[in-house]
Amino acid sequence: MSDHLSSIPIINGSVRTRFAPSPTGFMHVGGVRTALFSWLIARRMQGTFILRIEDTDKVREVSGSIQQIQKSLNWLGIEWNEGVGIGGEHGPYLQSERLPIYLKWAQKLVDEGRAYADPYSQEELEAFRNEAKANKRAFLYRDHRPENPPAWDGTQPLRFKSDPKAYTWTDAVMGNLSTGPEAIDDYILIKGDGFPTYNFCHIIDDALMGITHVLRSQEFISSTPKFLNLYEALHIERPVFATLPFVMAIDGKKKLGKRDGAKDILDYGNEGYLPEAMMNFLATLGWNDGTEQEIFSQTELIEKFSLERVQKSPARFDEQRLLWLNGQWIRRLNLDDLFDRVTDFWPESASTVTIERKKEILALVQDRLKTLTDLPLLSSYFFENPVPNWAMADDNKQLKKYSHSELTDMLRHTVGALQTSDFDAETIQATLNQLLETTGQKPGVLFSMIRLAVSWAPFSPALNDTLATLGKQTTIDRLQRAIEAAAA
Repeated sequence: MSDHLSSIPIINGSVRTRFAPSPTGFMHVGGVRTALFSWLIARRMQGTFILRIEDTDKVREVSGSIQQIQKSLNWLGIEWNEGVGIGGEHGPYLQSERLPIYLKWAQKLVDEGRAYADPYSQEELEAFRNEAKANKRAFLYRDHRPENPPAWDGTQPLRFKSDPKAYTWTDAVMGNLSTGPEAIDDYILIKGDGFPTYNFCHIIDDALMGITHVLRSQEFISSTPKFLNLYEALHIERPVFATLPFVMAIDGKKKLGKRDGAKDILDYGNEGYLPEAMMNFLATLGWNDGTEQEIFSQTELIEKFSLERVQKSPARFDEQRLLWLNGQWIRRLNLDDLFDRVTDFWPESASTVTIERKKEILALVQDRLKTLTDLPLLSSYFFENPVPNWAMADDNKQLKKYSHSELTDMLRHTVGALQTSDFDAETIQATLNQLLETTGQKPGVLFSMIRLAVSWAPFSPALNDTLATLGKQTTIDRLQRAIEAAAA
C-alpha cells in the first residue's frame, strides 16, 4: 500500500482506532467526520473501531447525549466493534467508570516524582497570571512549582511535573512538526473532584485499549507537545497522530459553528437527507482519492480512503453540494428501497390511495427529489385537487409576459387537443408537440402554463408523464377549472 498506514508499527498486529466524544450535546459535522475517518481507517485495514465516551466533565454533560451519539453513528452506518453499548475486553468504555485505573496511574507518577499536589488557591493562581501579564511574558505554572508540595490525598488537584524540551514529531496529515520547550508546562491530571482531565485519561485509555491511530481536530495540535511529554513520563509508546483540519463555514473565514449550519447530524435525517449522501459528503470534506470522482459508496470509501489524501488546509461546509449529493443518491435507490424510506414523508392526502398507486407516483417524481421532504410538494396534486392560483402565473418569468386571456386561450386549445388524444405518455407528448405548432408558442410558455393548470406547484415531473398519471378526465377537469378561475 502507498499510504501512511503501510509504514507505521501496528500494535498487536492490527489497526485499532477510536472515537471518544464527550457527552455535552448533539453530534455535529466536525465530530462525525472525525468518527468517520477513524472508522474508515479501521475498516480499510481490517482493524477495530472503538466507541469510548469521555464523560469526566460532569459540569458540561448533557443528559441523553450518550444515546444521541450512538443513534447518530448508527444512522450514518458507522458500526463499532468494541465500546459503549456492546462492551469488549478493554472496558469499561465510559471514563467515569474507569476512575480507579486513572488513580493507579496518577499514583505511579507521584511515586516517580512526576506529579504533585497543587496547593494554590484560585486567587493565588490569578495573582501569578497577573504578574506574568504585567511583566509581558507568558504565564507558565512550572515557574511557580511549590518547593515542598503537600502529600496528595485526592482533595487537591494533581499536577504533572513536566520536563520542558523541544520536540519533533510526524503527523500523518500535517507532516513533520516541531516545537520548543516553551510549549511544555505543568498541567492538571486529576481535578479536585476526583475526575481526571482529558489531557491525562485519554492517554491512559488509548494505551490500555491498544489504540494505534489517534485522529482529532486541529485545535488539539498545540497540545501535542505536552501529550508527548506525558507519554514519556508514563513510559507509553505514542500512537500515530493524525490531525484533521477544521471544517469552515462556507465563506471560509471561520470555523463552522452552530450559527453557520453545525446542527445535529440527526436533523439531516429528519429533513430528508440519506445517510449514504451524508457519509459521501463528510468523507469528501478534506479528502479526495486524487481523481474527479464525487459519488462514493461506503464500499468505495473503505477501499480508497487513506490519510495521505487528507488535505492540510481547512474544508468548507457547502450545504448546496450536500443537497446535490443527496439528489444523486436518491436517484440511485431502487423503487422499493426508496418507498420504504419515504414512509413518513407522504402528504396526508396520500393515505387514501393504494400502495401500488403510491409507488407509481413515487417512480414518477424520484428524479426530481433533492430531499425526501420534497415529496409532498411533488406529489400532493396527484392525491387531491389543487386550488387554482393564478398569482403563480403572474410570478413566472415566462408567463407574466402574457395576459390571463392569452393564457386561458392556450389552455382551451390544450383541452381540445387532449380530448381526442389517447392518454399514454408517448401519445400525450406527440399531442403536446403538435400543440406547439398550432399555437405558435414556445415550450417554456405553453408547457409551463399546462403544468401550472394541472398542479399549481412550483415544479413537477415531465409534463407528459404527469398528465398520463393524472388521467384524462382529471387533467381536462383541472384545465377547465383553471380557465374558470382566471375569469372569476
